[in-house]
Amino acid sequence: MDFPELPERLADVRGRIAQAVARGGHGPLVRVIAVTKTRGPEAVEAAWAAGIADVGENRVQEAVTKQEALVGSAAERGGVCWHLIGQVQSNKAKSLTRFSLVHSLDRVGLVAAAREASQRAGRPVQVLVQVNVAGEESKGGFAMRELDALAARLVTMPELVVRGVMTMAPLDASELVLRDVFSGARAARDLLRAAGLPAIELSMGMSGDYEVAVEEGATMVRLGTILFGSRS
Repeated sequence: MDFPELPERLADVRGRIAQAVARGGHGPLVRVIAVTKTRGPEAVEAAWAAGIADVGENRVQEAVTKQEALVGSAAERGGVCWHLIGQVQSNKAKSLTRFSLVHSLDRVGLVAAAREASQRAGRPVQVLVQVNVAGEESKGGFAMRELDALAARLVTMPELVVRGVMTMAPLDASELVLRDVFSGARAARDLLRAAGLPAIELSMGMSGDYEVAVEEGATMVRLGTILFGSRS
């Protein structure tokens, strides 16, 4: 069996998530997104067998290759949900409708490209707005000050179904910084929802900080190393 430690690791993660929900008091239902980037299709199959229905990929082409490799597999027949969690090049936007949820709507140009993809496919693209709460130049995403104007535009676009917000905290951030970033993302989500968008999701938290993210209201955590182990 590939990734034999995955079921035990997942059980530990789910236990920690339950404790973090109780500590935080926000009461969210938290979905684990198994991040399978740079791993083969067997990682998706192992995640599905362990009880994870959601898998996350950073690159469109890598995800499409795995989707094609898994045709006819138990995961594909069972309806695994594919999440695109990495930055999307505009020339790859035509493939966005292959994903259950795109976490990285991070710039105006991608809004336009995603609308075009939706129109070509004849169905909406499910998205999260990526917010750069910490203002890091190395990360994409909309600044908090841009959200009012963005929300006003997005409510006029039926091609895009805005399910919530995604953010990433700085690497090696202190707990205080983590809480500032994650609570800021929660405020951004609430702003979008107040504007009339169906924004209920908060995608935030990775292997090193997911418990703090859940305490601050995360509804999705994106976990790779803690589930599958370090990459060799």
